[in-house]
Amino acid sequence: MKYKFSTKKTKRYRFPTHINDLVMDRSEATASEVFFTVVEPGKASPLHKHDDTEQIYYVVDGEGELTIETEEGPLLVNIKPGDVVRMPVGTMHRARCLGDQILRYLVVDCFPSSRPDAEPTWDSHVHEICRLNGWDYDEVLEE
Repeated sequence: MKYKFSTKKTKRYRFPTHINDLVMDRSEATASEVFFTVVEPGKASPLHKHDDTEQIYYVVDGEGELTIETEEGPLLVNIKPGDVVRMPVGTMHRARCLGDQILRYLVVDCFPSSRPDAEPTWDSHVHEICRLNGWDYDEVLEE
C-alpha cells in the first residue's frame, strides 16, 4: 500500500482540449484519485459532468473561468491561484484558460459510493473518455 505520491513524476494524458497529469490512480484508493488538469491559453475543457464523483479543485497556476450549469442557467466563475472549487456530482462544467499562461489546478475526485466498478483504474477511465469523444487513446497517452 502506498501512502505518498509524487507530483513531479506523473503519467501524462494529452487530450485535444486539455492535459491530465495523473498523481494517484483510483486503484490506489477506496474512493478517490488525484491529478492535475492543465488548460493551455485559448483552450477549454469540454462541457461535461461526472455522475460518479464530486471534484475538488485547487488552482496552482494561471487564471481561468469556470462555466457551471445551474438551475438558474450558466454561472461564470473566475479562478486564480489559491482558489478552491467544489464541483458536485452530476454538475455540468467546463474550465477555460484566460490570459497567456497555462491554467493548472489539482483535482481530487471523491467517489461517494467507492470507485466505479466499470472503470476501476484511471487508464480504464481514459479509454472510456476516448471512446465517447472519438479520440485515439494511443495519441492521448504520452510515454
